Amino acid sequence: MEFNEGPLRAVLSTKGRKTGKEHSVELRAVFHNNRFYFSRRNQDSDWLKNAIAEPRVSIAINDLSFLGRASLVKDEELAKKISSMKYSDKRSEDLRIVLEVIPDGLS
Repeated sequence: MEFNEGPLRAVLSTKGRKTGKEHSVELRAVFHNNRFYFSRRNQDSDWLKNAIAEPRVSIAINDLSFLGRASLVKDEELAKKISSMKYSDKRSEDLRIVLEVIPDGLS
């Protein structure tokens, strides 16, 4: 992939866990080691709940879009690294729930 490591803006599309309809939201993400990461301070967001319930997601960045598989990051050190890459202020110290998306074709 041809993205620079670090933060970027992306549109994450998930399948609604209740409606079954596509749900898209623009988020700040982090690209690291050919994976995309999205994070929240808490689990109270539809996009996160949707991705956990149905891990097939799509990501759009500028004119590119692709499918991938989402999963929660369990590695606390990786979660901390993603926060520090995403934020350059005190928010980087907050404990966050991190969702990793591996684009199709990568493992």
